[in-house]
Amino acid sequence: MLDRVRKTWGADLTSGGIAHFRLWAPDERAVRLVLNGAPHAMRALDGGWFEVSTRARAGDRYWFELSDGRRVADPASCSQVKGASGPSVLVDHSAYEWKIASWCGRPWEEAIISELHVGCFTPEGTFRAAAKRLPHLAEAGITAIEIMPVAEYPGARGWGYDGVLPYAPHHAYGTPDDLKALVDAAHALDMMVLLDVVYNHFGPESNDLTRYAGRFFNRDRPTPWGASIAFEEPAVRRYFIENALYWLADFRFDGLRLDATDQIRDTSEPHFLAALAREVGETFADRSVHLVVEDADHRRNLVRRNDDGTVALFTAGWNDDFHHALRVVATGETKGHYRPFAKHPWQAMREAMTDGFASLGTAKGMSAHQADDRLPPQARVSFLQNHDQIGNRAFGERLVSLAENDQLRVMTAMLMLSPQIPLLFMGEEYGETQPFLFFADYQGELGEAIRRGRQDEAEKFGGIPRGKTPADLPDPLDPRSFADSKLRWERAESAAGRKHLAFMRQLADIRQRHITPLMTECNLPGFEVYPARDGVVAIDWSFGGPVIELRASLLAERSPVPTIHGEPIFGGENLEGSELPGPGFVAAVRHD
Repeated sequence: MLDRVRKTWGADLTSGGIAHFRLWAPDERAVRLVLNGAPHAMRALDGGWFEVSTRARAGDRYWFELSDGRRVADPASCSQVKGASGPSVLVDHSAYEWKIASWCGRPWEEAIISELHVGCFTPEGTFRAAAKRLPHLAEAGITAIEIMPVAEYPGARGWGYDGVLPYAPHHAYGTPDDLKALVDAAHALDMMVLLDVVYNHFGPESNDLTRYAGRFFNRDRPTPWGASIAFEEPAVRRYFIENALYWLADFRFDGLRLDATDQIRDTSEPHFLAALAREVGETFADRSVHLVVEDADHRRNLVRRNDDGTVALFTAGWNDDFHHALRVVATGETKGHYRPFAKHPWQAMREAMTDGFASLGTAKGMSAHQADDRLPPQARVSFLQNHDQIGNRAFGERLVSLAENDQLRVMTAMLMLSPQIPLLFMGEEYGETQPFLFFADYQGELGEAIRRGRQDEAEKFGGIPRGKTPADLPDPLDPRSFADSKLRWERAESAAGRKHLAFMRQLADIRQRHITPLMTECNLPGFEVYPARDGVVAIDWSFGGPVIELRASLLAERSPVPTIHGEPIFGGENLEGSELPGPGFVAAVRHD
């Protein structure tokens, strides 16, 4: 099993006590390494590279000193002393002793994911504290955690999507070994660990790459966060591909979720995303490693399958369409991202549950696809909420505070017992009511820009509630916004929390017993969407013999549904003939 990656960028410490340091600085005439205060001249190589080898040991502190005397952190630093602007720390990744050394992962079809923010998951907000809470998730039937970005970013608190040192775990959460201990603890519970990574931009502060490697960026191709990253540059491609290999090898993550891949622009052949996916697949052929994309362009080719049903590039993509359609139905919100779903939300929901993509703007249903254009359900990750959908709202409300309880139970059953991969947001398994807010730790003009931007962002996610004004919005820079976003674990121990946890565990058990085996055995199931009135969903998935029958009603009154022919696996006691109470849900499996 590969457990170390030789990096083109940054520092590598050998077992003989020699460290190799490399930096790509094509705009510089000379670069020096400053190790524990002592300068070392670096040798200039072709292509803008500088390198030096010298005696060193783990824990040593170092900078790179540019020709103008400015000292900068290693852009491939594995650890920082005082945050993104401080000196880098030399790390010996071979020193950690893995307790679950033989772990090779789990099949993707078994994934029930919980997305979590390390700083808000526990009162302490650290990797070590998070590891102690994992047995709770295992009790809920969670088989994978997805950690929001941990790469070093400015300040002490934030969501992590403004990272500037992609190789260094954020200092406020703990050391690299602390993060490895979290992964180790998850594996001991037979739980996968996915990491959210950001390869489409750097944060707006403390990124020094522009000072010595201007070719790292393409200013002619703007993104919502500034100049795009120049993936056509070989050094830049290696920086990010090796970052993916680094997390998967040195930290033994089971997969990565790539943020906003629609903003990764590349004119090279192969495209950066294809090159990354192929190298990951080849490097970790002996492990179950899963790559997930968040792609607003809805590119099917990213998650396509080979003729034998194996993953060609990426394992799955986030299914925002499912969320947006359900949000319109559950809350009546039609602003911002939800506006395209307002006209035909039920049609969009049925399409998102079956095809994985909604054809918006028409009531005619999904457009025809060729047989080789269809995707298996496990190529889509569905959710009722995630960090974006909660935290970008004006007041960070969770769906439990917005939807009617019986309706929410039906939507939860729809999520858990359809064949797509379900994702929960931390605390959802026990019905957490605490909001999750947007928070950051910037000062000055940048901080004020973030404050001003909150109203625009809130308008995209439901708008400002009636009776409230922009002046009422929580201040994202106030430490209380961070503190107020932490889980309240006493809720999990309450009677209501234990009841909801038992409900989620029941759904997870049913899924693993009845749904997962069918997904594993059939490469591309067929499906049939039955005509039904708005408020009712009736879908059959055929797995080459066995058929999953799902019937759901979010209406208040009793509603007719297509007949269930199989053996109910959930909710059968509520089915009277071919009618469901409102709201109601039933799932069954029949064997043709």
